[in-house]
Amino acid sequence: MQFKEKGLTRRQFIKKSAGAMGLLSLVSSPLLPILGRAKASETDSGEDHQQEKKHAWSMVIDLKRCDGCTGLDIPPQCTQACISGHFAPKGHKWIEIYDVELPGGGKYFLPMPCYQCENAPCVNVCPVGATYHDKDGVVLIDHHRCIGCRMCMAACPYQRRFFNWGKPEVPPEASLAEYSPLYPVPAVRGTVIKCMFCAHYLQDGRLPYCVTACPRKALYIGDLNQDIAGNGTEIVKLSKFLGENDAFRNKEDLGTQPRVFYLPGHGQDAGRKADDDRPLLPNTWAWGGEGYNKKVGVWPWEKEVK
Repeated sequence: MQFKEKGLTRRQFIKKSAGAMGLLSLVSSPLLPILGRAKASETDSGEDHQQEKKHAWSMVIDLKRCDGCTGLDIPPQCTQACISGHFAPKGHKWIEIYDVELPGGGKYFLPMPCYQCENAPCVNVCPVGATYHDKDGVVLIDHHRCIGCRMCMAACPYQRRFFNWGKPEVPPEASLAEYSPLYPVPAVRGTVIKCMFCAHYLQDGRLPYCVTACPRKALYIGDLNQDIAGNGTEIVKLSKFLGENDAFRNKEDLGTQPRVFYLPGHGQDAGRKADDDRPLLPNTWAWGGEGYNKKVGVWPWEKEVK
């Protein structure tokens, strides 16, 4: 065999080949398999220690590209995809777009998911441990433990948590989902719920709903440990990408250490001017109704926007 001629053991040859194929698939596949089920490499002694490698999931939002989908005359597609993919209760926007005024006049749009803070106030105050960090740094909620005290909501400086006061208004098909903190569907009455970076997708090497749906490719999912990020069509070295684009974090002075980074801008790469006063179009929770193509079985965000 060729690997023997090069003085490699079978295990070393497979390791090297797998590494090369992983890089190739990362460039060619929009699902970023290298961001998925990564495993710790084997020891030099040849012993198998296949412990799952810890990720540090993060998100980068390029505000130069984000125009709130106003230039396409459609509602914000990141929000719409999140609503549809998670059967979010009516009124819930787990990733929401805000208007922010610029000091020199005009405004920009600021998408706000859960910030997955490393020093998360919500985790620190939960009296029953219902909200917690998983091994990859994503802040999750165990709705079987949540007592609905809403202390986490009061502690969150970003207001990115939502409470289900009554029976959540969701479509019937939501009841078919198998509940997990990674994919909290269906929503539970009397509990808090929020964005979880689509952790059920991340563990399979898939992109979150919002990243896939963004027609401007403004959202990237990244791994701080592997120092890589992607938006489905583009792969970047995360640290270099952040440094070269003067990245910032929302309310960084609070010490929450959020894992969402922004690249400053006002949608100029999407053709938007700072003084463009077109408002955001409203999102919809019309399950199977307006905006849903019953014949094709897709929502507008699932179609490629050119």
